[in-house]
Amino acid sequence: MKGRYSPPPKSSPPKQSQPKDGNALWRIPAWFPNLPSDVGLKLKAFHFELLKFNAKLNLISKGTERDADETHFADCILFAEILMKIPGAPTRYDIGSGNGFPGLVLAIMDPKQEYVLVDSDVRKGEFLKHCVSRLELKNVRVITSRFEELTTTGMEFAISRGVASISKNLLSFNKIFSRGGQFVHMKGSSWSKEIAELPSQLISIWTPSLLGEYTFPVSQARRAVVLTQKT
Repeated sequence: MKGRYSPPPKSSPPKQSQPKDGNALWRIPAWFPNLPSDVGLKLKAFHFELLKFNAKLNLISKGTERDADETHFADCILFAEILMKIPGAPTRYDIGSGNGFPGLVLAIMDPKQEYVLVDSDVRKGEFLKHCVSRLELKNVRVITSRFEELTTTGMEFAISRGVASISKNLLSFNKIFSRGGQFVHMKGSSWSKEIAELPSQLISIWTPSLLGEYTFPVSQARRAVVLTQKT
């Protein structure tokens, strides 16, 4: 199942330099030729900032720097194409968004939707704020806090990329979500095992479903988008 990409309105892209790491690849234009040029430039600017600050903040593992365009950017673009088909919540929360994935990529591709990036690490929160300013994103807020400690009640929509298992996420954040709230999980090929291992008390409250799957352009790694909705 693949989502259909809807181009955002054009705006002036930020100017940028090439990343200093000459070994880092940038193949997004070849993989996604239909991305509007301003979206592509903002994604590339984010790539530059990510590599620039990674040595100090450990945003991504060193082993993924060279292929971050696939491991992180292509992953989130393909995820966005599925997620953007889901209507609803005026505000979408990205849990543990310290490196900006998927929140910043979603905000670049979906400028009419408000995203709130939440991370407990103060330095990573500052990195996110820097990127929001650098990329001139008007649809993003950054909150430096543990997600469980947010004063927000009646959460309607949240996203998790590799923070924890589906069971652990639901147990940790269950009280924050309102009835009908949607919690979307970015998962690998073992997603069905995580669903099968959900305890009965969660199954009675949350209904899981598969929104879609996609494959990385080079490594052919498979990913799944799993929705859990509070009943």
